[in-house]
Amino acid sequence: MRALDEQAVRASFINCSKGEAKRLAVPRDLDARPWDDLDFLGWRDPGAPDRSYLVFEEGGSPTGVALRFQPPRSGFLQRSMCALCLTTHPRGGVSLMTARKAGAAGREGNSVGLYMCTDLSCSLYLRGKKVPESGGRFEESLTLEEQIARTVGNLAAFVAKVTG
Repeated sequence: MRALDEQAVRASFINCSKGEAKRLAVPRDLDARPWDDLDFLGWRDPGAPDRSYLVFEEGGSPTGVALRFQPPRSGFLQRSMCALCLTTHPRGGVSLMTARKAGAAGREGNSVGLYMCTDLSCSLYLRGKKVPESGGRFEESLTLEEQIARTVGNLAAFVAKVTG
């Protein structure tokens, strides 16, 4: 993914108003992100524990999606798998991320969801740059490039549901 600045990130959001995009918390370390290892930019809102954001580049232009998720419940001990990168995590490491649909459908309250790594570090898990706490990745016969293509395809399908 190519490096983005704060203005490009804020302008990319498709499922929130311009005012909401102006107020959302953009990471202050954009210039320090490992852009060459990212398939998308994802972060959690430090001021709102139930909000996350991701920016996905498709066709050369960034598309931002505002997400919400439920904090993990106590006593919930099973492992879950991210639908994007297929990394397994213990309790709280995977969350159902829901996105309000873009346009009129979103204003009517329609949303779509997908189980994703709660920290949105799928790109780093795929490349082995980050290791999940007590979770793991299954050994696959696919090459890294094929795994990345699958992850990008899964994310593109999710973003298409938000816009459609």
